[in-house]
Amino acid sequence: MTMTIQENRVSLSDTDLADRLGFAETMAKAAGAAALDYFTRRDELVIETKRNPQDLVSEADKKVEELIRAEIAKHFGSDGVLGEEYGLTEGTSGLTWVIDPIDGTSAFLNGMPNWCVSVGAAVDGEPVLGVIVAPCFDECYSARRGGGATLNGKPIRVADQLNLRNGVVGLGSNDRVAPADAARIVESLFRIGGTFIRNGSGALMLAYVAAGRLVGYAEPSMNAWDCMAGYCLVSEAGGTVLPFPRDGFHAPARVLAATGGSYAELEQISAIAQS
Repeated sequence: MTMTIQENRVSLSDTDLADRLGFAETMAKAAGAAALDYFTRRDELVIETKRNPQDLVSEADKKVEELIRAEIAKHFGSDGVLGEEYGLTEGTSGLTWVIDPIDGTSAFLNGMPNWCVSVGAAVDGEPVLGVIVAPCFDECYSARRGGGATLNGKPIRVADQLNLRNGVVGLGSNDRVAPADAARIVESLFRIGGTFIRNGSGALMLAYVAAGRLVGYAEPSMNAWDCMAGYCLVSEAGGTVLPFPRDGFHAPARVLAATGGSYAELEQISAIAQS
């Protein structure tokens, strides 16, 4: 691995990132196949709640994250790993994998196809790799810094020809967002003639922005493992993203991604008072 230090920041070569991207695609597809097997047997799964009855985790989430972590340890043992289920394992390479084994667990457990495996990677807080696999749709979204974005191997780009009035916006929310704030965002979008979807997987909706299916995505409070892969995809597909706090991967933050022409307006519409 070639690694240089510039202004106290770690820089991995294009070869380093390309090697990891190929690995990430293979690993994410394997994790997706494992998750899909659990999906077909979801009535057998042990399910637990975390913060509230809607915040679910199953043995499938844990087993798939264990699979991903084992593969990373085997092939890139000096890399760090931050995952939803098992937290942070520090590394020494300067690159940290940021993973959500099953994003959209509620949809997954209720038999809906809107879930995915999200595998991102960051260097000094900057997204450099992103792979999102949606097994029920047989889709693999993939991107690396400076290398563009693809869907099943074909280049993708954000929907520059659309805006908030003739395109569709993805919105996310959770119990960390006041109901009145979530309702105000929806109302503001409706007032300008826009519309939205919420499919239960923020990572997958970010992938849809990259693929030109959605004009943008906004969520007032989201975890790094939900958005890091999607952020890389959107950026490499020509979109604009709100940088995730470099030193705040353990804390939820506001997430915003859109086409360049719609970003500023969606940023205004989706803003809420931050406590």
